[in-house]
Amino acid sequence: MTKRFTDANTEKMSRIEFVELDKLKPHEGVFATHLRKLREEIESDGILKLAIAISQNGNIILDGHHRVAALKELGCVKIPVVFVDYNSPDIEVQTRRKNIQLTKEEIIRAGMGFKKMRPKTSRHMIRVDGTLKHISAIEKRVDIPLEELRGIMNECDQQHQL
Repeated sequence: MTKRFTDANTEKMSRIEFVELDKLKPHEGVFATHLRKLREEIESDGILKLAIAISQNGNIILDGHHRVAALKELGCVKIPVVFVDYNSPDIEVQTRRKNIQLTKEEIIRAGMGFKKMRPKTSRHMIRVDGTLKHISAIEKRVDIPLEELRGIMNECDQQHQL
């Protein structure tokens, strides 16, 4: 049930699961303009193209804050996710802001209800096959119709387990 990366010589294992949007914990805000454009794009397409990455302990959003916010505005109740072991040394947090350092502990505190960070403050990276990549590299393409994300997903859960 967890997205695992064991070492550079082991092929990654992955699984998409569905989580209720209200159980996710953002650690940073969103830009209103980007949110509006993304919401319009998702609504126009009628699908969510990519899963988001969250921590397996705590459901903290690591990548996908704008997608989560857009889906909430579109009346969705669930979202496909990739769970990540945030304690893994293969996961690193970097900053997008000059002159500040970020730690995983600060991300967790912000996600657990302390003061949220400004939008696009953090950048999560993952080591895959010995190469450090943006965490979006593990977010699988799902192409889930919005209608499935708006309602009860028992059937969808079974059909889209990857």
